[in-house]
Amino acid sequence: MSKLKLLLLIVLAMFLFSGCSGDDDTVTMQVKASAYTSTVAQTTSTPFIGAWGDKLVPGQKSIAVSRDLISKGLGHNVVVKIEGLDGEYAVKDKMNKRWTDKIDIYMGLDTKAAKDWGKREVTITFKKPEPKK
Repeated sequence: MSKLKLLLLIVLAMFLFSGCSGDDDTVTMQVKASAYTSTVAQTTSTPFIGAWGDKLVPGQKSIAVSRDLISKGLGHNVVVKIEGLDGEYAVKDKMNKRWTDKIDIYMGLDTKAAKDWGKREVTITFKKPEPKK
């Protein structure tokens, strides 16, 4: 095989295996996680309405995010996978400004499940949103 062909094969292999698989737009991070329910004591006087105006429905897989995470790509309706939990969760709510690097998993009206979840560190994964034009 000529040196040119070998060089072209090496360049092609480097291109194919250099992260061009589409995973470049995936973000993985560790955050603190707690859980919340649609009760006035844990939210506001409108416990079934998220901070972006979305209706929260028991059984839906959604999360609230601390406001610092919004600038890191976790904005409204971004879909998130949470390590240790099945399925995908949509960002439908924002947390109070006092929280940082934190998510709150929506548990509908199940206060026992929310208390059982407690507080823990989790790894989340999501796709970076497309840049706004």
